[in-house]
Amino acid sequence: MRIDRDFYKNRKVLITGHTGFKGTWMCQVLLELGAEVTGYALQPPTDPSLFSLTGMAEQMQSIEGDVRDLEHLLRVFEEVQPEIVIHMAAQPIVRESYAKPVYTYDVNVMGTVNVLECVRRTASVRSFVNVTTDKVYKNREWEWGYRENEELNGFDPYSNSKSCSELVTYSYRNSFFSDGRVAISTARAGNVIGGGDFAADRIVPDCMRAVMREKEIVLRNPASTRPYQHVLEPVLAYLLIAEKQYRDGKYAGCYNVGPEETSCLTTGELVAMFCRQWKERTGIEPAYTIAAQGGPHEANFLKLDCSRIKSRLGWRPVWNAEKMMEATVEWIVAYNRQENVHEVMKKQIYEYLSYVQTGTPKGRMDL
Repeated sequence: MRIDRDFYKNRKVLITGHTGFKGTWMCQVLLELGAEVTGYALQPPTDPSLFSLTGMAEQMQSIEGDVRDLEHLLRVFEEVQPEIVIHMAAQPIVRESYAKPVYTYDVNVMGTVNVLECVRRTASVRSFVNVTTDKVYKNREWEWGYRENEELNGFDPYSNSKSCSELVTYSYRNSFFSDGRVAISTARAGNVIGGGDFAADRIVPDCMRAVMREKEIVLRNPASTRPYQHVLEPVLAYLLIAEKQYRDGKYAGCYNVGPEETSCLTTGELVAMFCRQWKERTGIEPAYTIAAQGGPHEANFLKLDCSRIKSRLGWRPVWNAEKMMEATVEWIVAYNRQENVHEVMKKQIYEYLSYVQTGTPKGRMDL
């Protein structure tokens, strides 16, 4: 996989949901590539937040807004005249979707409608990527990876709303962009981890909070298998999709973005890996315990078949599971010690991009 650095230089890119964990990493990568970055989102969803810790608002054009507000969003599109739009704004937490189903559908479905309507009305846009999730598929708890032609029918309100977001994207593409004026893709990424995620009800942030307070880590579903990957893997995949389809519309479509088979871990394996890395860096071995089963339904087994993006776009994961966790814990330790986490973030991006762009690894990577 190679990212053409010159492609993004001075190119206008608009990102929705840029104040979130993944959105902040996306903004920093685009800044490293020389893009003109505009973000449209609500205030950061957590406090603290990676967006605030990195001072990202001072490095780019950051606009506060709600994707449910079509008129405001239209004005922003008209002002910015973006060439590439990456839609990341969402209510992204499964357990939260049970508590707030109407809000979840409103943001994840009507938000997508509004963004696509702005794309339809803005002549400058040439490439659009809708970021969804691996949970869009009807989960049959089977042991092989889901392919892009599997049935879309997420179980819980979050997953189902993202399935609906996919269908909205298909409808707009068929109804309004069949002439190829805008290349449109959806990207279904697996579970992401990395420095700067402070969300509730996610396993690595839960681990971070526990070890920083010198408490036991509590595991809800230790046997659940997920396609865990470092946040830089899908971020670079989204940018590769946007670039390739901008150059040639034949690359538009839908793509799974996940790790290699060896990096599909159970939650228990992920936590054990976190504890090893934490002990290696701090000398302190965290303790963890398994909580009683309960709570709303979540899938037990989930993998992705990423053959399509590999064969069509030449994408492949760069960091294996150990490196993924090493980078994540490196950031968390720096944060715990009140060091400059923005510099850690930029160092990790440089390390990752140095391999992506030259094929020469900087640090331990899965070759």
